[in-house]
Amino acid sequence: MGRGGALSESVVKKVLLSYAYVAIWIFLSFTVIVFNKYILDRKMFNWPFPISLTMIHMAFCSSIAYLLVSVFKLVEPVSMSRELYLKSVVPIGLLYSLSLWFSNSAYIFLSVSFIQMLKALMPVAVYSIGVLFKKDAFRSETMLNMISISIGVAIAAYGEAKFDSWGVLLQLLAVAFEATRLVLIQILLGAKGISLNPITSLYYVAPCCFVFLCVPWLIVEYPLLRDTSSFHLDFLIFGTNSLCAFALNLAVFLLVGKTSALTMNVAGVVKDWLLIAFSWSVIKDTVTPINLLGYALAFLGVAYYNHAKLQGLKAAEAQKKAQQADEEAGRLLEERESDGSGKKSETQD
Repeated sequence: MGRGGALSESVVKKVLLSYAYVAIWIFLSFTVIVFNKYILDRKMFNWPFPISLTMIHMAFCSSIAYLLVSVFKLVEPVSMSRELYLKSVVPIGLLYSLSLWFSNSAYIFLSVSFIQMLKALMPVAVYSIGVLFKKDAFRSETMLNMISISIGVAIAAYGEAKFDSWGVLLQLLAVAFEATRLVLIQILLGAKGISLNPITSLYYVAPCCFVFLCVPWLIVEYPLLRDTSSFHLDFLIFGTNSLCAFALNLAVFLLVGKTSALTMNVAGVVKDWLLIAFSWSVIKDTVTPINLLGYALAFLGVAYYNHAKLQGLKAAEAQKKAQQADEEAGRLLEERESDGSGKKSETQD
């Protein structure tokens, strides 16, 4: 009884910790999105410089990651040659900088709720690009699921009260670049056996992003900042915002490390609904019934996609265990046969 009680207590503790990690990630992801919207929106803080904001994040995250990896040695660096960095990390950094630039730019033109609806296209983009790069196999059932998600997002876009074509284009480009980045991480790093956690990822990728962003910043935003004297930053606002962005990366590390990437996907759906509710009730963004109908359809498609992935992971795990059991049985049989032949030779002697 004591042993069973201890076991159930351990299970309850693990479940509670998992929920705590999910709650922390949802809170920080929610906070960063709303905070970015507050800073960039012309009706709120009115600092519409998305490249500058992204560069501040990258500079802050690079500095903290450098301290954690190189100075305090709290995180182990990855063994990486210059050639590998240039061929693998630099392209990923370029895609990441474009994804962050365009996604932050979208907050100037679109509501938080509509942006979350457009982000439901992420599985569609990841799967399509995965098939294009031959990382995923084409399956008719999966493609039908992707089409259902796309139709749901199209209905949500049709029902959007404050539709802005430029903002939609920016967000779709952000989704496309982010999906390409995720697939390239598997191809360029995963295939070489290199795994980057959020801290080492920032350590290697964030400086690269900062350098890439300097080019459009000098052309697009620097002249405006210079002319409007917007260089005078509110260190409390931008410092807190950058700290939240870095904390979000730590939360991703905790959530994926202690649970799974699939858990984060499911938590992401919960976060999106919360953001839509917050956008409607607090920010007073208009959310129409057609918006909700379209997103509900896309949500069902994403939920089915996550369920299918979970079943696929379970099947792969079961196959792996069965293979290990077969190998173990074969090894035991070989040992038994060798023991039998040894005893037989001793009898003959």
